[in-house]
Amino acid sequence: MRAFIAIELPEELRQRLAQEQSRFRAVAADARWTRPEGIHLTLKFLGEIPDEQVEQGRKSLDEIGRFEPFTVHAKGFGFFPDARRPQVFWAGLDAPPELAQLAARVESALTPLGFRPENRAFSPHLTLARFKVPRPQPKLQELLAGQDDVILGDFEVSEFFLWESKLAAQGATYRKMARFPRD
Repeated sequence: MRAFIAIELPEELRQRLAQEQSRFRAVAADARWTRPEGIHLTLKFLGEIPDEQVEQGRKSLDEIGRFEPFTVHAKGFGFFPDARRPQVFWAGLDAPPELAQLAARVESALTPLGFRPENRAFSPHLTLARFKVPRPQPKLQELLAGQDDVILGDFEVSEFFLWESKLAAQGATYRKMARFPRD
């Protein structure tokens, strides 16, 4: 099964992101746009894993336990790795240190199970689109000019989920497998 650990977004924020996507879609026709209902804040991508590793991961994530809720602000837009050769177009997140700490706790819980630790720093974002060919997007960049601080919405983080991801021609579909922390 293909799996990942992520925070679910509130419906209001997903609707706002959908509005922004429709505004940008006309100037970046070669992008593959994330379906709004599939936009989430990834803490850790696990990849294709066997069922027994899913269960081990679930048990390890249970041990993280409760954490104090915190608020994340979605604002601005950008590209990975950069605007000269973009592969991902994203909405930015302004988050307190607790988000990176939560991602590190998830990483620490899963590393002993054989999941490779990330070799880059945690960079929270919401993926809006991916580009098949990483080349400059001048029309999109022009539309984005001066929108670095545009506020898209806020959301509280008090839980995260283990998700299953199924790839299909019309885009990935997601199913929640487990909620953390559990009540």
